[in-house]
Amino acid sequence: MDARQQLRRQMRSARKALSTEQQQAAAASLLKHLRKLECFNSAEHIALYLASDGEIDPLSVIDYCWEKGKQVYLPVLDPNLHNQLLFVHYDQNTPMCRNKYDISEPASPYQKSIPATDLDLVLLPLVAFDDKGNRMGMGGGYYDRSFAFMMDDAAGSADKKVPVLIGLAHQLQQVDELPVESWDIPLSGIASEAGVVSRK
Repeated sequence: MDARQQLRRQMRSARKALSTEQQQAAAASLLKHLRKLECFNSAEHIALYLASDGEIDPLSVIDYCWEKGKQVYLPVLDPNLHNQLLFVHYDQNTPMCRNKYDISEPASPYQKSIPATDLDLVLLPLVAFDDKGNRMGMGGGYYDRSFAFMMDDAAGSADKKVPVLIGLAHQLQQVDELPVESWDIPLSGIASEAGVVSRK
């Protein structure tokens, strides 16, 4: 087992060991911190996720977005593109199903989807993070592939609008430093129950 796999296993075990009360308290604190962010308050089209495997739960964030009239989207495994995501509109009436990872997602046929380029804000899960805005995911590369266009845009037009990417995590998932690969998409910051860490 290499170091990345070992770290994934360690972090997943740590977050799954949290009690229901700890998870609920973390979720409530997460929303408080997000509500202080201008990028969250001004966003109209927001991608989130449904928690699994001990991830910090953004359900209260989703409820808050609905209350404020924001459009919420969930990631769906793209049936046509290898290891990429579609972002499908989600509300209380969206039919759901389980994907191959046993994660709940909107069921096909999708009522309404949005290109990743048109999202204002993406609040995405992670396994580990550091204070430089680096994120370790589950290893499938779904988010990196889906937002690879941001690397091209960064090299091109600086004034082109791109989504703000913020990772959501438990504070215990922070490490001193993560190895970075050329395809890793950097985040603008990470939000946890302890606050928001902006990329250095």
